[in-house]
Amino acid sequence: MSDTSGGSAASAAAHRVLDWAESGVPALTGFPDGPALIPPGSAATVARRHTDRIATITHGRVRLDGARLLSERAAFTGFVRGGTLSAGRHCRLLPTADGWAAVSCARPDDPVLLAALICHDAADDPWPGVADWLRTHTGAELAERADLLGLAAGPVAPAPADLPQPLRPRPVDGLRVVDFSALWAGPLCAHLLGLAGARVIKVETPTRPDGARRGEPRFYRLLHGGHESVVLDPGDPAQRRALTELVASADIVIEASRPRALAGFGLDASAFAAAGGTWISITAHGRTSNRIGFGDDIAATAGLTAQDRGSPVFVGDAIADPLAGLTAAVLAMSAPADGSGRLWDIAMSAVVAATLGPESAVTTAIDESRIVAPSRREAGGDAPDSGQDTDAVLTELGIRLR
Repeated sequence: MSDTSGGSAASAAAHRVLDWAESGVPALTGFPDGPALIPPGSAATVARRHTDRIATITHGRVRLDGARLLSERAAFTGFVRGGTLSAGRHCRLLPTADGWAAVSCARPDDPVLLAALICHDAADDPWPGVADWLRTHTGAELAERADLLGLAAGPVAPAPADLPQPLRPRPVDGLRVVDFSALWAGPLCAHLLGLAGARVIKVETPTRPDGARRGEPRFYRLLHGGHESVVLDPGDPAQRRALTELVASADIVIEASRPRALAGFGLDASAFAAAGGTWISITAHGRTSNRIGFGDDIAATAGLTAQDRGSPVFVGDAIADPLAGLTAAVLAMSAPADGSGRLWDIAMSAVVAATLGPESAVTTAIDESRIVAPSRREAGGDAPDSGQDTDAVLTELGIRLR
């Protein structure tokens, strides 16, 4: 009997490389003046597996290439690879005393927090001081201080991770989705559910609209086209009650907040699931963790980096976001066989880590002619202005602001 294991392994490796090459991600991976790189791991293959499952569940109504979704934002923004700088230029890979770390500076308050991290005035440019501090401190020291300060930063330290697995497939056509999420991961999940026939109601608060509204408008329209927008203030007693009633009317809730923030809104994910609903919780490192993170630093700290010139480099553009959004959509399109509810705790770091393994840990350079550039889809409708549907939605559902 011949041993086919070697042939199977070679075939799987070739399949993995082809999926990456066709994803648009290698064009965003590597130094600007160097070659495009095939990343380690199998994220592009996993992404295609997810969209194949969605196509099956929807009987072909939603037929997308999951690998291409991983790089889609860059097709709108024009992002290019930056090596140790993320494609969006808000995150950096820097050497520590014992390895490497990913540090993000994406929010207006982050320079002040980085100054607190290094106990030194960061002035207008925090990066030189941060780089100097990291060279004399370990990744563990960075992680501890970043957690205390609420910084999106941590050591590049791959670790095994458990990832929830989808249950019995179920269609979502006609289901009501209440979406509290922002930026990319949660909205991608909501977008896919909307394409599958669900009704998506996006919920924002007056003081915290989706930050993606300030980003690339065509990409925002793609993810939110055809949805409805409700704005409610949980600090106002009447609007807080309306928010509770709106959530109670939902079949699926999507959010990307820490549990204590939800409690401040008067929302209880476990109770919603116990009542038969599907609750999708997407966080950087899981509901039991207070660590925050964004797509680039989450992916890098989970171990998804390529190697070039003796240095780790970023893979794609905030790749943890679309990968988590795809994962969340697949889980939302599944349910227990007995019809009960489910609280899905989706840690973006675990989603990334699950695509990595020793059998696919090699960074590969590839002929540029085989690399597909990021591409974009056209939006299926206009994205609503913030709060434009509040009155209509509440009236339809019989929810009164009393």
